[in-house]
This record gives sequence, C-alpha cells and structure tokens, in this order.
Amino acid sequence: MLTALFVMAAIAIVLGAVLGFSAMRFRVEGNPLVDKIDAVLPQTQCGQCGYPGCKPYATAIAGGEADINQCPPGGEEGIHKLAELLGVEFKPFGEGVQPKPKSVAFIDENICIGCTLCLQACPVDAIAGAAKQMHTIIAAECTGCELCVPPCPVDCIDMIEIEEDVNNWKWRYPVYVINPAQ
Repeated sequence: MLTALFVMAAIAIVLGAVLGFSAMRFRVEGNPLVDKIDAVLPQTQCGQCGYPGCKPYATAIAGGEADINQCPPGGEEGIHKLAELLGVEFKPFGEGVQPKPKSVAFIDENICIGCTLCLQACPVDAIAGAAKQMHTIIAAECTGCELCVPPCPVDCIDMIEIEEDVNNWKWRYPVYVINPAQ
C-alpha cells in the first residue's frame, strides 16, 4: 500500500516536471507590436472597423492585413498615434469610413421595457438594469459604439453627441506644465 503511494507520487512529480519543461520550451511569445497598437485603439470593441474588437484589428494592422485608418471611434487623433507608432505616413479615413463625433447613449426610461437586449449587446457593460426593469446608461463607461441601438425593440436609445468643453477636450500633443514653486 505504501509502495503504491510512493510510485504514484513519483509519477506525479515526473509528469509535473515534463509539463513544466514543455511549457517553457514550447512557449509562444505574443507579438509586442500588437499590444502597443491595441493600447492606442479606443477599446470600444464596436466592430466599426470590420473586425470583432480592438485586439483583432490590432493584430490585422501588425500583420499588414488592415490599414490604420479604419477606426471611427479613434478619430484622426487615433490615426495620428498609430502612424507615429508604426513609423508610417498619416492617412485620412478610408473609403466608407467616417469619423463620428464623441457621443454617449441615452435611454428614455419612460419607454424602456426592460428587455435586456441592449444590456447583452453592450461590449463594455455601460448599461445598468435588470429584466423587466428600466435600464440606464453609465455615461462614464459608455464608449459611444452604438451597438445597443439596433437590438432595442422599442427604440428608446438615442446617441447624444458630447459637446467639446474644457473638461473633455484633448490636446493633440502632450502639455508640460512647469511649476514655478519647484
């Protein structure tokens, strides 16, 4: 009985060592360029570029299968960042792709029937609600991808353009503030 226990323990140790060695020997490195491109993309996961999310689009850009100008939520600022990262020339939006103004979804809570179809469609979980209860948008989380609009059976979701003001305006280039007190 004790011999069987030692044999099983020895087999487990040998198999564990073989698996550990195999994991290190046959490890597949991810492409660091894909990660850098993905970090530049807006992470809306909206599919407006023709890919199911930002990571597949980043993979296609890194592989030379897609152009850098297919992401409407990223806008021209995103294209400039991608061009700088990849060392290529800036290209305006491609044919059929138009930049969209920053927007956020708004649910008319008087019309909402609580069907949860918009909740299921939202790729960033920016909608709060439960079945047969009204839903609401968490504006700070909403990326404006518009994926929640088509599944709504009662058309209670509107996209509202975010007006540019001091709080949400972005500089094209980094701003360095010099503190005279230092």
